[in-house]
Amino acid sequence: MLDGTAGAVASFLLTFVAHRLLEPVAWRYRLLDHPGGRKDHACTTPVTGGIAMLVGVLLVGTLMHESIGPGWRGFALASMLLVIVGFADDRYDLPWAVRLLAQATAALIMIFFGGLYVDQLGPLFGSETVFLGALAVPFTVIGIVGVVNAVNMIDGADGVAGMLVLSTLVMFEAAATYVGDPVLAERILILIGAVSAFLACNLRFPWRRRARAFMGNAGSGFLGLVVAWIAIRLTEHTAHPVAPVLMPWLVAIPLMDCLVLMIRRTRAGRSPFSADHGHIHHLMLEAGFRPTGVAILLAFASGILGLVAGLAMLAHVPHPVLLVAFVLLCAAWYWLTSQRARAVEFFRGVRGARAGDIAPAAAPLAGGAGSANR
Repeated sequence: MLDGTAGAVASFLLTFVAHRLLEPVAWRYRLLDHPGGRKDHACTTPVTGGIAMLVGVLLVGTLMHESIGPGWRGFALASMLLVIVGFADDRYDLPWAVRLLAQATAALIMIFFGGLYVDQLGPLFGSETVFLGALAVPFTVIGIVGVVNAVNMIDGADGVAGMLVLSTLVMFEAAATYVGDPVLAERILILIGAVSAFLACNLRFPWRRRARAFMGNAGSGFLGLVVAWIAIRLTEHTAHPVAPVLMPWLVAIPLMDCLVLMIRRTRAGRSPFSADHGHIHHLMLEAGFRPTGVAILLAFASGILGLVAGLAMLAHVPHPVLLVAFVLLCAAWYWLTSQRARAVEFFRGVRGARAGDIAPAAAPLAGGAGSANR
């Protein structure tokens, strides 16, 4: 039996080894992401990150405990479905309706096979707890599908999706420890190990100027499901549940980016799932940030938002106030990005506008567009 730390190390090593073993297979059988079209990266890159993370997480997570409950079995089955469909999407660019159907099916597997769903929203609108009743299943499906797409859409530059999910997982680990759920805390450590191994292959470093692997839609779908699964586990903890209103703050940047872009695309008469270059990472790259800098800064900002919201909860700030504050955050982002030049100028100010650090205009924007910059 492994403890949480040993499980994290084992997951890291297994995920890393799986990637290295899959890399020549990817080149042999052309399991690759090619530049061109909607893709911004400069080099053909193996799309093995999602499969490698799935292998590391499921093998270590299954072997870590003598008894495997229905919740883990439901999560494992739903994860395999999304990775398989995501892999097919990476190869054949499936219609968005097929992807949504797969995501909804994965959510239903977790609900009916894993017994995991959102039953209550806490005192969201006042002093009384809001119970969903008959709306529990549709609300859970919409929530899971929304989070999966938010992570998918933010996957457009090397390390961005991975670092943001890693930041969220660290906050989830703190929350699971706080509420006294050691089993979930150990599961989260396994996930942290797997995501860290992927980032070791995906981030750019001074000694390596391009990603060795992308997570692809298989990986972003898997990580989106991971975030949704843990969030539901935390909010439905029987002894000391985490307030559901805190969850959007722990995934604030992907959710905010996704919601604003989908609203803007719909208002423009386009499909909310159409691709463009209006994501937060695109604006930051245009402002002169480099991909690794974008990933680190967004992960840091995500952690700050989660920390502030957590401290507000400890200070007994009313739940409706936190909900309104999140809506206002999304509204502020919508206003800022309604003019692209204004948003780019804002990020130039954040960056300090040091001309020597600005990437040449001819340089590739990003390398991690496994989701085709949706």
